[in-house]
Amino acid sequence: MIREAHPDEAEALAAIQQDASLAALAHIFPPERYPFPIDAVRERWREALADPAVTVFFAQRDAEPVGVAACRPEWLDGLYVVPASWGEGIGRRLHDEALARLRVGGSSRCHLWVLEHNDRARRFYERLGWRENGQSRVVPFPPNPIDVGYSIEL
Repeated sequence: MIREAHPDEAEALAAIQQDASLAALAHIFPPERYPFPIDAVRERWREALADPAVTVFFAQRDAEPVGVAACRPEWLDGLYVVPASWGEGIGRRLHDEALARLRVGGSSRCHLWVLEHNDRARRFYERLGWRENGQSRVVPFPPNPIDVGYSIEL
């Protein structure tokens, strides 16, 4: 089931992001060298939940939280699925729900950032029609890897 997240669910959203990130990004952020910034991530979700311009979607199975996505006009701001649910279509459903919401809101395109060496995520987005847009930025968390910009026409 996919639904909008409630204002008091920042902790659950941060936990989903932490589980997904530790499984997918250990080669970029080795956890023994770079502990997961749980406090900053939790605060990010609190801010997103409080921002009327941001919509946060929560995926759950049998009341168990399994995924999260956030969007705001022209941006997909994050999409995370717990590793135990990878390959089950949850990420695709969250993605499609976010893009549908953006279309209804009047966006004609969408952008996102993905880590340069997050091959799994890059393949996922490229299969769905996203293309690199030539933008990049340095991630503010050590070891400061590069984010690559992607865009899609809606």
